[in-house]
Amino acid sequence: MGFNRLSTAFAAVTTLLAADLIRAAPCSSDPFKVLDAQNWVNPDDMTWADFKTPPGVDWADPSRKGSERNFNIALVTIDYRDKAFVVTGAPNSTIYGNPLLASASGIQRSDVPAFYRDLLNKPGDINRGHTLHEYWMQDSLGRYGVDLTAFGAYAMPASSFEYGIEDRMNGNGEYCPSGYKCDRDIRADALGLWRAEVGNATADSFELVFILSAGQDESSTWQEFGEMRFQSRDDVPDAFGPPPGLNGGNGTLPNWAKTRYVDWSSWAAASNIWPNAGDGSSTQAESSGMGTYAHELSHLLGIGDNYNNPYGNPRAAPMLAPSPCLTVARLTALVIPPVEGGSMGSLHSLRDKAQLGLVSNTSILHLSREGLATSGMVVATVTARAVDPGPSGLMGLRVDMDADRSPACSIETDVLCDGGGYNHYHVEVVDRMGADSFQPDHGVLLSKTTNDGWTQPFMWTIDANPQDIGLVDFVRPNGTKAYITMGDYRQLLDALFHAGTRSGSQFEHIDEANRLHFYVVDIHRDDAGVLSYTVAVRSLDGSGGSSKHGIELAAGSAKGGNPAGSGVTCAFELSNTGTFAGEGDASHPDSAAAYLDSDVFRLSAAVEGEGWRVEVPNALAAVKFGEKMTAKVAVGGSANAAASAVVTLTATSESDATVLATAKCSVSK
Repeated sequence: MGFNRLSTAFAAVTTLLAADLIRAAPCSSDPFKVLDAQNWVNPDDMTWADFKTPPGVDWADPSRKGSERNFNIALVTIDYRDKAFVVTGAPNSTIYGNPLLASASGIQRSDVPAFYRDLLNKPGDINRGHTLHEYWMQDSLGRYGVDLTAFGAYAMPASSFEYGIEDRMNGNGEYCPSGYKCDRDIRADALGLWRAEVGNATADSFELVFILSAGQDESSTWQEFGEMRFQSRDDVPDAFGPPPGLNGGNGTLPNWAKTRYVDWSSWAAASNIWPNAGDGSSTQAESSGMGTYAHELSHLLGIGDNYNNPYGNPRAAPMLAPSPCLTVARLTALVIPPVEGGSMGSLHSLRDKAQLGLVSNTSILHLSREGLATSGMVVATVTARAVDPGPSGLMGLRVDMDADRSPACSIETDVLCDGGGYNHYHVEVVDRMGADSFQPDHGVLLSKTTNDGWTQPFMWTIDANPQDIGLVDFVRPNGTKAYITMGDYRQLLDALFHAGTRSGSQFEHIDEANRLHFYVVDIHRDDAGVLSYTVAVRSLDGSGGSSKHGIELAAGSAKGGNPAGSGVTCAFELSNTGTFAGEGDASHPDSAAAYLDSDVFRLSAAVEGEGWRVEVPNALAAVKFGEKMTAKVAVGGSANAAASAVVTLTATSESDATVLATAKCSVSK
């Protein structure tokens, strides 16, 4: 049961109305400033200048080992009779314009294994001090590191395109030159050569193997050297078709071939290998950056892909925002060596961190939807996943559901259909820092998740802006703009939730079917630059818990600024006069008592006076039982506004809508 203090608030209002009008003192601050503006950036436009070093530990330090283990990985390098390592050639000597750097060209074949070992895992100038070891140490907060040992180079027994043209992606052999055998097993041949040289005992001492293939990979070239460069498949020139003499001798093999997502790309691009993982090894190419290696290693550790075909028919919405490691994103960059877009993958999502053991269970507050109906509102502060939240801090929340009650929908007809069948909600904070520096935005990531890490989708991002983002992908050769599809992951560049009003995003999400209400209450950034948010969640069922809810709202006073200029702030003292029951968390998987001692109040404001305007910078306020805070309302008048105005603030408990209070603040020009 709730109670309120309307009589007390009414007395305060009466006293205020009888008082003289309060004149505001000049102030340079802007009361109308947006609390947490969403200013997303397309990662395609980012540079290394966007990297922000996280405070604290230097995770790239090779002398620092994982507290639980370092992955012991072999790097097996391979080339072909028709394709040498790109870095052994002169700058810009390939049809793709690689190698890009003079300092990474003309390398002796015998030195290639050591070059890529150091590029991937030894801090240096070319990789700007960033390594695989650094990535996994940061992602796991020091639990897991990477040791990389290079082998090779090994000359493969067949041509490169015989491994690159695969039946599952490039048709059923129709694009394979006559007299050659395509869809070859790259693992069998590469690992066979390696084992023949080092012996089974040495090979078996490594827990995982990275196979590094000479040349580009298909995932980084199919579009750039397909529809982005050529208007149609018939416009692909001979330079990007099969090498001379490899069209079967009758000139019938086209210069294009089928690729994974669309009907055609240049034959040269389609004949490159596509990175993949399985059976303890993964395949990459010279263009595959550390982001690709992190992605493929995640597969080897037990998590599958979690992305759609953005060009498919029917076209499904993207499942995952660009932030988590297992989204498709641009897994690789085009350049060799890969020191740009693909050279640093984003951190794993909270769901995946938990499955891989990258985060302590104590860093995640485990709740249940059914428990929230009896416990009442949960309020917690969540720290960005790029930094250690500390022994008593939280990296996120997980809300378990006994069943996903969302209404049935069809992925065949509804582009925003999530498919249903989810087990949880996850709440986490993303900041553009560390390996997350190249994310499009900071904010709160809200997602529906499953226990199964292989069946797609096992994570579905709740999009704060589900409308078409209207982003140009590229300009076709004829000058026509090609926009990203509704299934493109970049539709989620603006998906994160933000605190406050007018942010360009949302500060709450209501799932009526699953009876859950999520809130982004406030934003915090400490002196070290670490980002955190106050978040809250409650059930739409139940009576708001066993605590008693109450509120007092004192008369407001105008402070600072110029009412007829930038405006002033009306400050109101809001007191949570309820009583905390101190119990009610028994139905949650984790003890939640420490997070049940607050209520969330919704704030709204109105103004009486011609030519005056008001805004509530933050429409939510979380206040502990027995404590108070200052609620702020921005107010300003035009040059022709009335001489004075009266602002009315209403505060209502989200736990009990019958608990509310109003108070007034008078302002004059």
